[in-house]
Amino acid sequence: MFVSIKWLGRHVDLTGIAPEDLARELTLRTAEVEGCEPFAPHLGAITVGLVRERVAHPDADRLSVCTVEIGAEEPLTIVCGAPNVRAGLKVAVATVGTVLPGDFKIKKAKIRGQASSGMICSLAELDLGADHDGIWELPEEAPVGSDLASALGLEDWVLEIDNKSLTHRPDLWGHRGLAREVAAIFGRPLLPLDTSIPACGAGPPPQVTIEESAAELCPRYLALALDGVRVEPSPLWLRCLLAAAGQRPLDLLVDLSNFVMLDLGQPNHLFDRAAVADGIEVRRAAAAEEMVTLDEGRHTLGSEDLLICSGQRPVALAGVMGGADSKVAPETRELLLEVANFHGTTVRRTAMRTGLRSESSARFEKNLDGELVPAAAGHLVRTLLSIQPEVTLPSPPMDVGVYATPDLSVELSPEMVRERLGVELDDNHISTSLASLGFDITAANGVYSVGVPSWRATKDISIAEDLVEEVGRLHGYDNIPPRPLVGELTPPLHDARRTLVEALQDRLAGGARFHEVLGYSFLHAELCERLGICDQPHVRLVNPVAEGEDRVRRSVLPSLLGRLEINRRQRERVAIFEIGKGYLPEEPGDRGQPREIHELGLAWSVPPSDKGAAFDDGAFSRLAGVMEDLLAQLGFGCASFVGLAPDAGRPAWAHPGRGALCSLADGTAVGFIAELEPGLHRPLGLMDDLVSDVACATLSLDALLAAEKPAFRPRKLPRFPETKVDVALACPAAMPAGDLAAMIERAGKGLVGDLELFDLYRGANLPTGQKSLAWHLRLRAEDRTLGENDVARFLGRLERAAAAADCTLRRD
Repeated sequence: MFVSIKWLGRHVDLTGIAPEDLARELTLRTAEVEGCEPFAPHLGAITVGLVRERVAHPDADRLSVCTVEIGAEEPLTIVCGAPNVRAGLKVAVATVGTVLPGDFKIKKAKIRGQASSGMICSLAELDLGADHDGIWELPEEAPVGSDLASALGLEDWVLEIDNKSLTHRPDLWGHRGLAREVAAIFGRPLLPLDTSIPACGAGPPPQVTIEESAAELCPRYLALALDGVRVEPSPLWLRCLLAAAGQRPLDLLVDLSNFVMLDLGQPNHLFDRAAVADGIEVRRAAAAEEMVTLDEGRHTLGSEDLLICSGQRPVALAGVMGGADSKVAPETRELLLEVANFHGTTVRRTAMRTGLRSESSARFEKNLDGELVPAAAGHLVRTLLSIQPEVTLPSPPMDVGVYATPDLSVELSPEMVRERLGVELDDNHISTSLASLGFDITAANGVYSVGVPSWRATKDISIAEDLVEEVGRLHGYDNIPPRPLVGELTPPLHDARRTLVEALQDRLAGGARFHEVLGYSFLHAELCERLGICDQPHVRLVNPVAEGEDRVRRSVLPSLLGRLEINRRQRERVAIFEIGKGYLPEEPGDRGQPREIHELGLAWSVPPSDKGAAFDDGAFSRLAGVMEDLLAQLGFGCASFVGLAPDAGRPAWAHPGRGALCSLADGTAVGFIAELEPGLHRPLGLMDDLVSDVACATLSLDALLAAEKPAFRPRKLPRFPETKVDVALACPAAMPAGDLAAMIERAGKGLVGDLELFDLYRGANLPTGQKSLAWHLRLRAEDRTLGENDVARFLGRLERAAAAADCTLRRD
């Protein structure tokens, strides 16, 4: 939010306070000021000039050649296309070298053959208005040769305040609320502001009704008729204040509406009274009801949205934006002013659902003070009358609704303030600090009864600790001496899930060199369509953060596949993982909410040329190895992978015949691994890959946390040397390698110390439907050195076991 220091000065005397000091004190005591810059520094480079002579351009009907004095020895010759340029006019001149808004640098030029050394500026070119039709006519008293900012008193400083630090303070979303803070911080009085509604005529007041079902959504609604209004440019002071606050000046009525909103923090709206001649009705929208807003957008609404209607016809989306067919036209003379208090949550949801986040909705969603409604109406009318005194109020305002002034009082002990802050403050300091912020203090028996003002009673102040905070921040936390904490240190509770997550992150990002992906749990409808999971039950979002992301994922894999597509645009080899949650709406969890599952998702993509040894199936075998190592390093022992039949249940992303369940040594299923479904390569932009080059996997953190880790059994160090033997077994192509490993260990009868698969062969010299797996074995005995007879007997047992399992021990 941008705050004009000059604007603050309309509410509190800032004499002697430097902008930097003001920014620092606000940061320490109220809200974080992110920037403090002079307003429109380019205005200081603009010079006040006097048009001495104006002649028509010899070769252009709409151009003039002007001789302009700027206080230099020689006047400037400037070609100007404005229709209102004339001799004797004071103008704003940008000389050669001046840089205007939009990074537009003034240079010497020839225009239709005539030299031009500068530019006579319009308000729009100086970013002070939207009028491009003519140059800016300066006041007669503006001194020629002076810079524009000092000549017209346009010097100002702008504070940029972090909105996030104001979310709990609706009273600070206007300059007067911030001025109240400044007055309290620097010990100065808040200047009075007359916001009463002027005398009105005796005509019938505007007709306003609030539908019963909408009463809680619109606690207060005020309508006031205005006659004799003219749509015209705003005065300079108003243009400059709005520009400093980040608003582009448009015309008097729009600017006045924005001025009151930015001054008091209360949005308002002006209707063409002819467009609401049937009166005002505040009601909920009907199902699938449509309306067109001021930005020409068409929106489909529902009963959760609030409408301002006239004769059942929507004329505004309450708290968000007005309707296209009730806007004020240049010829409008009769207006209806709306100032209302709307339910904050309703406005926020409507704004998010329609995508119409506005300055108005940003304030309403903070739960505004209902007392601001008549104050904003009076402030707007009085400001308008100061500019157009001929405006009249034909009838009194209509102020309706169920709003009641809050009556909130909080008991506070001065001793509690001293105890909580850890600093000795006298009672007078405490009561004066609270009173300077608008609190009403009544003391009795050493206890304060603190009346909370309406602007702090909406969502901010409710308990004594809130008042302690007020005293503390106004005193200055930087003025409280630091003291060491004294107390017992309690060991933190062990969080098994957090420990597991950190261990997975360390091993994957460190040893395995995977990159971690951090993303949202939301899925875009387009990604669901490409992955073929649209028909699966998903938790649906009513107000998605981004358009189209209205589904909550069931597993981390769909999100990970979307990230795989993005990362594959930059590199061929991608290894990524994500640890996150999935949500299953068909399995209710705590309090009837969708059950949460915690998963590790892995995705590995390698180019076809990146395969290694013959047994390396590319991404699948590498990812399986990563999972195997990961589980072993975490203490879960040796994992096994059991293939699934093509018709078995599998995730939508998995290849129908190249997937396997991952189980622990005790048979507990903890995950799934598979190559990517071939039909997904084109939708995911992976058509340059072979099917075997992308593999994905999931590990259930819930299953791992519930599993028991096998007990550690230490082995004696070997006393006798080991014997190395290589064996190759031919077996059916569908037989898992784990079954062969178990067969080898059984045949060894305790002699097999280690075994390592080093070759997978398919092809010539093998019967159809067979494969060959080769192993490095290390044989050892605890009581002797193994001889050739021991090895021969082992191979004989292995050969007989292999024959019984329809396998063959290869001796070629």
